[in-house]
Amino acid sequence: LPAFYADTVLLNVSNLPFRLQKLKEMFISKFGSAPRFYVRAPGRVNLIGEHIDYCGYAVLPMAIEQDILIAVEPVKTQVVQLANTNSLYLDFSTNVNNIQINKTKPQWHNYFLCGLKGIQEHFGLNNPTGMNCLLDGTIPPSSGLSSSSALVCCAGLVTLRANGKTLSKVELAEICTKSERYIGTEGGGMDQSISFLAEEGTAKLIEFSPLRATDVRLPSGAAFVIANSCVEMNKAATSHYNIRVMECRLATKLLSKSKGLDWKKMLRLHDVQTKLGVSLEEMLTIVEEVLHPEPYSTEEICKCLEISLEELRSQILSQNTQDVSTFKLYQRAKHVYSEAARVLEFKKICNEAPANAIQLLGDLMNQSYISCREMYECSCPELDRLVDICLQFGAIGSRLTGAGWGGCTVSMVPTDKLNTFLKNVQKAYYQTDVQRLASENNSLFATKPGRGALVFVEA
Repeated sequence: LPAFYADTVLLNVSNLPFRLQKLKEMFISKFGSAPRFYVRAPGRVNLIGEHIDYCGYAVLPMAIEQDILIAVEPVKTQVVQLANTNSLYLDFSTNVNNIQINKTKPQWHNYFLCGLKGIQEHFGLNNPTGMNCLLDGTIPPSSGLSSSSALVCCAGLVTLRANGKTLSKVELAEICTKSERYIGTEGGGMDQSISFLAEEGTAKLIEFSPLRATDVRLPSGAAFVIANSCVEMNKAATSHYNIRVMECRLATKLLSKSKGLDWKKMLRLHDVQTKLGVSLEEMLTIVEEVLHPEPYSTEEICKCLEISLEELRSQILSQNTQDVSTFKLYQRAKHVYSEAARVLEFKKICNEAPANAIQLLGDLMNQSYISCREMYECSCPELDRLVDICLQFGAIGSRLTGAGWGGCTVSMVPTDKLNTFLKNVQKAYYQTDVQRLASENNSLFATKPGRGALVFVEA
């Protein structure tokens, strides 16, 4: 794969695009000198494949227009100064040789520090370059569109460029996936991968171990519409997300042990399928045979695995799931294996493009949403209402996207019904609530597959 600098865009100094010019002026006002380069990383919408990347299964996202943009000036001091165009986010500075990431407070600068630290550690940089950075973001925060991961990716690329290093996009995605875990989120890698590997005009099937991306051409007769429920959910600020990761890990252990596998080495539900050499449908049958629908207590899990509670906590559970007393294993495993099958079916339909492709894809999106709501329990009343409204006004398929518990829905809408759909959803969901009405301009929009991360340099 080519070095990342193949994606450097040279810009005419006297005619910078409006947003970059505005950012440059703010940077000069803030730091008293001009930025040397700019880095952009997009957000993403996941069309199908929710909560399965950390289980080892392929997902199907696309990059969106909304992004994180950072203006950067490398400096001779070993200090990183961070500022944000949004006054709600306070300035921050730190010595580059003493990076401290506070897991208990997922503030915006900590996500930048994750990307910075990931690149530093990968290259073993003893005296990394200091930087002045001004950030401008257009991705709604805590909306399920990957604003946090886009910031981690942007920071990783900023640090790479400032220190004169090169990596492939795949290497960058893998480093940024690992480094985001510094803030405590046990993510799987979808967000970082699409942020770097996205190409304009195509969604991507993202597969893991090894990481690879395959083009998926979406049907021409439909648009994908993102609608924000206006309920914020920060993955790092709650334990919802990590509990689901642990439930999948525990299901992996119990399924492995029941089949005589070396369960201590098994971490992901995909590993069980691979070791057994069976289909996803057969894995669903095994789940029915081995796991029970009732929640598992920590005592029952310890008994099944023949370990102590101390071993469970120290060797398997994450830090912020230590005090959880019950886990739902059957439901989570059923969701993961069925959702993984839906992703592959979605790609197959896109490739074969039958006459009823839009209806078939919509059915898969609806099945995915029901599984997320019923089996994974990661929806919320506002998302449920928004999905109902979208389906009522002409969406063929609608589902939550991102972690859930708030954030956005993504709906597939026939292009000839798009304008009517947007007006009706706006009226039914946003104009009935004062808080939603205040943010409606940025909350409902059709989107197309966008381009991945870029570096801009003034020529």
